[in-house]
Amino acid sequence: QVQLVESGGGSVQAGGSLRLSCVTSGYTRCMAWFRQAPGKEREGVAALHTRAGSTSYADSVKGRFTISQDNAKKTLYLQMNSLKPEDTAVYYCAAGTPTTCTMVGNYYSAWGQGTQVTVSS
Repeated sequence: QVQLVESGGGSVQAGGSLRLSCVTSGYTRCMAWFRQAPGKEREGVAALHTRAGSTSYADSVKGRFTISQDNAKKTLYLQMNSLKPEDTAVYYCAAGTPTTCTMVGNYYSAWGQGTQVTVSS
């Protein structure tokens, strides 16, 4: 079972930036970031095919967030720019083997503990 540990969350004003990191004990076909805001369902933010390097993003974060990996460091990143108050949530790193690296949580079997991101207006 892959072990995942996130870091990098915090509080920032709207328009600011944060970079989340997820150290993994091993890579699977797909790595992804999800988030869950209070009272809302978990939603996929970004996904990465670790061999092909292809990425996908939720419409709400396209152009603002970038998912990437550093294989040497076994670390997945989420660079978040132009943050908005509606980005406030607990962010989770996930690993799994869905065929097309979908951002549906049920296809991911390993999850990190989450890191809080708070964006104030």
